[in-house]
Amino acid sequence: MEKFFRLQERNTNARTEVIAGVTTFFAMAYIIFVNPNYLSATGMDATAVMVATCLSSAIGCFLTAFIANVPFAQAPGMGLNTFFAFTICGSMGYTWQQALTIVLISGVLFLIITVSPLRSKIIASIPPFLKNAISAGIGLFICLVGMIGAGIVQCFGPDGGSYTDMGNITHGAALLAIIGLLVTAVLIAHQVKGAIFIGIILTTILGIPMGVTTLPDHFTLSGIGNITQTMFRFDFGGLMSMGVLPLFTAVISFAIVDMFDTVGTLIGTASNAGMLDSEGNLPGGDRALIADAVATCVGACLGTSTVTTFVESSTGIQEGGRTGLASAVTGALFLLAVLLAPMAGIIPSAATAPALIIVGVYMLKGAVNIDWTDFETALPCFLTIVMMPFAYSISDGVGFGFISYTVIKVCRGKAKEVPVLIYALSVLFVLMYILTFR
Repeated sequence: MEKFFRLQERNTNARTEVIAGVTTFFAMAYIIFVNPNYLSATGMDATAVMVATCLSSAIGCFLTAFIANVPFAQAPGMGLNTFFAFTICGSMGYTWQQALTIVLISGVLFLIITVSPLRSKIIASIPPFLKNAISAGIGLFICLVGMIGAGIVQCFGPDGGSYTDMGNITHGAALLAIIGLLVTAVLIAHQVKGAIFIGIILTTILGIPMGVTTLPDHFTLSGIGNITQTMFRFDFGGLMSMGVLPLFTAVISFAIVDMFDTVGTLIGTASNAGMLDSEGNLPGGDRALIADAVATCVGACLGTSTVTTFVESSTGIQEGGRTGLASAVTGALFLLAVLLAPMAGIIPSAATAPALIIVGVYMLKGAVNIDWTDFETALPCFLTIVMMPFAYSISDGVGFGFISYTVIKVCRGKAKEVPVLIYALSVLFVLMYILTFR
């Protein structure tokens, strides 16, 4: 294990990595139940989607662990699954079989980009101040994820997210999350090793008498055989039924969101944890992108929406995870969840919310390294930071940052300061928005 994962070289040990992997799993285990809930709205079998979710997550984690040796976990992405269910299959009218085919094509496109020289050039072209803004923005984004999940903040409106308001924090999950936040904060203030992990466990236990933590009556094996109802159910012949432009829009949207969700998570989280090298790159980050693209293709084959790198990985990294061993542990737990899904459901979202909020505190420090007196820098950074939680999307934050940075520099007569790839990516984001919201 030492030889393969190079634990000593990265100033960690097996115990720390295991705790980090378990912490990450707890923080993202909700996807096992949320993903089937969304995708079943398209007519897909919910049990088959659950098994596909667990298997694709496990494979994605193992790919990240053994190919890239970085502590990032993967699973079908939130936002991407709603886009799959309610935009691709809903408003655009594709069947779920055709939607899975679109996910596969976008994954292949992403893979082609990641194995080409373009991959490293894209990451290298992002200015350092925008990398710091991405880190800070992810901090606010992951904090909002935790608060909404626990009910501290609620979303209202016909689409479930038109505006937000304070939830009822005097009882139930919201109260438990606040208690857990204070407990975890005290543990961290006392520099207790594994404070976030311990906080999740203690909060889960406190949730039992409060009626928030639900213990299952019995554990049953999941219907793993149901996966045949979604596995390899592609429909290439029907892709052109809606025309060329809708197909292009769907494929490009999936590919762009997946790529920049992943790039943003890798750069932002690694920067906050001091894992970037002297040139601002994550060692093994290129291979992590390849693992992500392959996992998307595998997920489509199994029967789920786009698999991507989860920002909740930052909870395990905050616990000290620095190698792929943490990802391997998370992957092993996803495999176990295939058989014992009720076990994963014991940890309520109110118990993982404090971890996400506290990680948000740590990641916000990236904003300190931004020169807020230079408006040419300040506005792109500000838009990057605020659009991630406001639009509930990491990639939208990156897109607004790129576009505003490019426009300001051009209008200031400093067009040569903008890397060519940033121009290209800004145009691509603009086209995606036009095509998606036309």
